[in-house]
Amino acid sequence: MKLKANLHFHTADDPDHQIQYSLYQAIDKASSLGFSVLALTCHNYFAWTKKYADYAKQKGILLIPGIEIGIQRGEVSKEGLHLLILGCDKKAENIYTFDDVRKYKKQNPDIFIIAPHPYFYGNFSLKDELEKNIDIIDAIEQSWFYSKWFNRNKKAEKIAKKYKKPFISTSDTHFFDFFDKHYATINAKEKTQKAVFEAIKNNKFKNTTQPCKFWRDMILKQGIFTISDNIKQFFKKFYKKPKTSLDFSE
Repeated sequence: MKLKANLHFHTADDPDHQIQYSLYQAIDKASSLGFSVLALTCHNYFAWTKKYADYAKQKGILLIPGIEIGIQRGEVSKEGLHLLILGCDKKAENIYTFDDVRKYKKQNPDIFIIAPHPYFYGNFSLKDELEKNIDIIDAIEQSWFYSKWFNRNKKAEKIAKKYKKPFISTSDTHFFDFFDKHYATINAKEKTQKAVFEAIKNNKFKNTTQPCKFWRDMILKQGIFTISDNIKQFFKKFYKKPKTSLDFSE
């Protein structure tokens, strides 16, 4: 069966961004656009609940639990190298290092790990750490954030081909403008988390994507969101201090 899917999705539950729509509004929007699968991937916070999943199911959508964690490069801080972990549980909030990821994956072999926007500018992208840790990566993201003459996805695609990793499109949704322009149609045996992950690993999907307009989309629309988000975060202040790395040997 063919499933319209977006595996990188943020909502108002996200503690790191001031997103303007709730999970319920997101599900309603996704349903109206014909989506069958969404992964809820808030930053450093496991937002998935059974109540959310049940609501999504009523709308014909499989809501996959997920998180976008920040891998630390030194002292534990709010920012880190982004990594998407799908099919996880709340313990994933306590992942801070690549060693943590390996321990967690060993204990939870059914999870699916995507490297999001790995070669984009900024201290949140994996860059060289992608190849150094390619053993834990199940797929690499084709980001929506590119134009005909500015495309940081090109290197990511080369690495995906080099290591035979699926290269899958998402909209990394923080606002709806690009939600229905960048996604994957997955040819899965059934609408289950396991079948979706298996289909992606076997490259049984087709990306739908198109270059953005550099000034209108990448600069103006993204810029407006970023500035607005930063202003709201400034007034919000005082985020919760992260805990130390979890002992997965329990």
